[in-house]
Formats: sequence, C-alpha cells, structure tokens
Amino acid sequence: MDRRAFLGSSAAAVSAFALAPAGGLAQASPPIDAFFDDLQARTFRFFWETTNPANGLAPDRWPSAPFASIAAVGFALTAYPIGVERGWVARALARARVLATLRFFEGAPQGAERRGVAGYKGFFYHFLDIESGRRFKAIELSTIDTALLLAGMLFCQSYFDGPDPEEVEIRRLAETIYGRVDWRWAQRPAGRGPAINMGWTPEGGFLSYSWRGYNEAMIVYLLALGSPTHPVEPDAWIAYQRDFDRTWGLNHGSLPHLGFGPLFGHQYSHVWIDFRGIRDAYMRRRDLDYFENSRRATHAQRAYAIENPWRWKGYDENIWGLTACDGPGKIRHRYLGEIRRFHGYAARAPGPRDDGTIAPTAALGSIAFAPEICAPAAVAMKRDYGEHILGRYGFIDAFNPSFDFDDVRPRIGRRVPGVGWIGSDYLGIDQGPVLGMLENWRSGLIWRIMRGNPHIQRGLRRAGFTGGWLESA
Repeated sequence: MDRRAFLGSSAAAVSAFALAPAGGLAQASPPIDAFFDDLQARTFRFFWETTNPANGLAPDRWPSAPFASIAAVGFALTAYPIGVERGWVARALARARVLATLRFFEGAPQGAERRGVAGYKGFFYHFLDIESGRRFKAIELSTIDTALLLAGMLFCQSYFDGPDPEEVEIRRLAETIYGRVDWRWAQRPAGRGPAINMGWTPEGGFLSYSWRGYNEAMIVYLLALGSPTHPVEPDAWIAYQRDFDRTWGLNHGSLPHLGFGPLFGHQYSHVWIDFRGIRDAYMRRRDLDYFENSRRATHAQRAYAIENPWRWKGYDENIWGLTACDGPGKIRHRYLGEIRRFHGYAARAPGPRDDGTIAPTAALGSIAFAPEICAPAAVAMKRDYGEHILGRYGFIDAFNPSFDFDDVRPRIGRRVPGVGWIGSDYLGIDQGPVLGMLENWRSGLIWRIMRGNPHIQRGLRRAGFTGGWLESA
C-alpha cells in the first residue's frame, strides 16, 4: 500500500480512530480497513499453515519450530473460526482442523511418568514434541498455558453450534477435556492457601510460585471457578487478588490502574472474555473495570515511549510497545556513551527491563482497548519498518532500532545497517493476541461467542462479577 494512503500527521492518526465504547466497536477508514484485512489474513495464515494438521499442534515459533506450544494451540483454535467468518477458510475445513486437535488432546496419554505422556491431572505440558505430542524434554506442566489452550477449545465449543456430527463431537470433546482438569489438585503445595500453583514437574513436584497479584492469570482462575467437575472455591479468587494493591497507582502520566509491566499481562485473558461493563468486588471499589484498566495500561506504555528516559532510537508517539518477546541476545554494548544490557527472549517493560526492543504484538494486542493509539502504531510500524518486519505471516516478533552496531553480532535474528536488529521468528503466543484482539476490535466475534459459554458465565459469577452483559446472559 502506498505510504500516502496512510494518515500523515500523528494528530490526524489519533483522531481517525474512535475509542471502542462499552456497547459498540470502533470504526476505521477504508484504507485502514484494507491494511488490517491484509494483516489479519497474514497472521491467520501463520496458524493455518504452520500447525501440524495431523494433531493440531502449533509451533511455539516459526521458522525455527523446535517444539509445539499448547498456548499457541489455544490461539490457533481461536484463529480458525475467525478464518471462517472472514472467508479465508471453509467452515468444513476449519471444523476438521479443530476436530483433529481435540481428538489428539482427548486421547493424549496422561500420567506421572517423566516421559511418554502429554500431561497429568488433566493439565498439559507447556511444550510438546510437535510430531509425537509427548512432553518436550524436562518442561513443566503449566496451569496458565493449559488455561489458554482450554480457552481456545471453549471458544470452538460455542462457535461450532450446528447439528453436523463433527460439530456435535467438537462440543463433546471440549467438554470432556475441560472436565478432566483437576484444578483443586493445582492448589498446592499444602499450607500456601487456595491460590493455584504455576506448574508441576514429575522430577520436582510443584513449582515455587503460585498465581498471586495482577497478571495474565485471570483466565486460569475463571476457568477453575467455572469447572463443572473440579471447581475451586471463590476464596481462590480472593487469594489471587491479595497483592493487587501493591501495583495500583499512577504510571507514566496515565490514570490510576493495576500495573503489570509487559502488556501481555493486560491482554491474554481479554482475548476471550469481554470485561467491558462487568466488575468484581475489587473493581467496584476502584470504580472501573478490567477493560478500562487495560486501556489505561496501554496509554501508559505509549506515554513512556514518548518520554523515552533511556533515549532509545525510534521511540515516539507511534512507535512503541514493550512485552515478552525475542531480542538480539544477552549482550552488553556501549550506547550513547554508556554500557547497556540487551536481552534475548525476555519480558520487557518500562524501566530497567527496557532494552530498546519493540514488539508489534504489544500495541496490536491492545488495539481493542485503545484503537486511537494502537492502530496508528501499527500503521507507523508498517510505514517505517515494513520492508524488514512485515512478512508472509504478518509482523515479525520484534525489532530494535537501537541495536545497530557494526562490531557485534546478535545472537538471533539479524542486523540491518541503518535500521537495527530484526527478529527472525514469528511467535505463536504473540501472533495470537494480534489476530484475536484485531477481531474483537473490528467485529467483537470472540467476545460475543464467549459471552454465551456457560462455563465462562459461571466462572465470572463465582468470582463475584456483576453488571453489564452478564446480567442478561
């Protein structure tokens, strides 16, 4: 697309995108719609073309593709109905892919053995061999990644609602797989209260940490509360929120909100759950909802980029976005007269964890919260860096304009002189929020479908949510 087709000044860019209200969606101009049509189609192809069609396992990253990520599978399952609605894939083909995925997970062996299984107690290992579907090396059983997988399954359960035998089987398999998860078992080790542990290994037992404090784990607790077979009690939600006040406050000129540095923590649960207008007890006390909280966090990141306290190259009102992503590697190098630390894959955030690496998924995964700043960011990244970062499957995972040194090689990716470091992979857990939140902004599809899922409704109600769409669900 010709650069002139995009909005010129930043002021015009911001004014061209309306904030999505509680009951409606933002609208964009036809040229911008064409850009996002193309970007969504490319991102959808990542999941459709790189996933193993025999078992539905999606790679953690591509083209490296060293193993499958169960969280990426959850995002892939969410992508297929979007592809149907957008006309990129026939419903029958999407249905067949979903069914292959669910059949694999329903039949994948579970057990406490160290090898030869895919999970235990209904949970699944974070990474699986993409061909055999068995545990990858000594990776942990992951509660958050299992929750993201299940969220994609429940979305398909509600979307494929027809009488076709395959759609009936999709609904049955999703119910079976979700129902096997023993959430109460994950409230370990004993003596640490009702919070849900982050994971487990057969070698060492439960991990040292449980999910406490504001982060991406809302989806874990809501699915655990909504379980039809092994539900946790509402006191688990209270335990999760116990440290919320520690991160409440002002961040980089934004309105007060619950802070979590990398933007993925403000995005993941929102891909599937429409938090607009519904509140639990904590948010009623704060007089806002979690959607508004994520909107404020998104604006805070942009304000930080404009402030740019570390003086990184490229940061401005439209080029910004810090989250978990790839980077040039664990390298120390002089920048603007001082030694700076660069990182490989890391959870980047405003402050010391900022090494100048920008992830397109940070802004695009927040576009449903704040399209008035996120859509112009996507346009600017395409305009200024698109030749290097926009490819067959959409935006590459990350880039760093400051890492433009001719005397050191990045550990991964490549350096383009005069441009900086360019990542080499697409990551499934970053592609997923791009595709899903673009669709929620543009049509509300995922939110609309998931509002009708009884498990989601039950989980929200048991967590104390009231108001908005939940009252009439």
